[in-house]
Amino acid sequence: MHSVHLAVLMTSHDRRARTLSALRALEEQRGLPTGTTLGVHLVDTGSTDGTPEAVRLRHPAVEVMSVGADVPRNQALRIASRNSRSGGGGGGQLGGEPGGPSHAWTHQLWLDDGVELFRGALATLLRTSAAAGSGTVVVGAVRNAYGDTVYSGRRGRSLVLVEPGEHRPECCDTYDGRVVLVPRAAYDAVGDPDKVFRHRMGDYDHGRRARRAGVSALLAPGHAGECVGGPDAPGSREPGIGVREALRRVTSERELPPRQWWVYCLRHTWPWAPYLMVSPYARTAARATLGRLRG
Repeated sequence: MHSVHLAVLMTSHDRRARTLSALRALEEQRGLPTGTTLGVHLVDTGSTDGTPEAVRLRHPAVEVMSVGADVPRNQALRIASRNSRSGGGGGGQLGGEPGGPSHAWTHQLWLDDGVELFRGALATLLRTSAAAGSGTVVVGAVRNAYGDTVYSGRRGRSLVLVEPGEHRPECCDTYDGRVVLVPRAAYDAVGDPDKVFRHRMGDYDHGRRARRAGVSALLAPGHAGECVGGPDAPGSREPGIGVREALRRVTSERELPPRQWWVYCLRHTWPWAPYLMVSPYARTAARATLGRLRG
């Protein structure tokens, strides 16, 4: 009888080398509980660089689904989750033969294809989860090549980045969705990221909804992995652009689309929701105006 069946949820788009590196790092995990199985569910959103073909060739046990380039990342993650539920979610090793999952999963792991897990990362996440109980989501912090934490748990309304402890887990209010371990009981209470959020905020909303459902979140000790760079600087902050262009960028899908931002504020920041809804757009306009005056 297997004890841990992991359904690993991944999305990809035109990052073949990084996606393959992420899968290789997943395959090289060490210290896992005896009998642990992995089932990887990758949803590729219209890659033109051969990502799906390369994954099928090098990792034939990975379930790969190709969808259109118009499918946003958050929706692709929901599709990967649906695939894991329809097929079970467990399986063999990544280097094994194709054939699909054969066991109902005990945990989902959200894994960004730009993150290379350190060799003991998955064991640390599972150990933290076992100690905390099935009603706890466990987050893995991600650092860049310089050692700076760039993705992690978050705290407060301002979503302050939480630094991982060296030996003990840290509490957090919500999380970046790069490395997140969701036990079955926590999934049953919270579900998938909400489809109303297309690219951003879906992971933050998930963490907030988890707390309301009585599911806590812990940041595992140490860093779980490494990625190239970190979050891109918002295009709306580019020096020298006018107010109209700055507002066009900040309200785009890449930053803070108003409808999605309003849903997030209304759900999680009441009674300050009206103020917080307007504030990033007002700050953007003010920043662009001052930048033009100084320039």
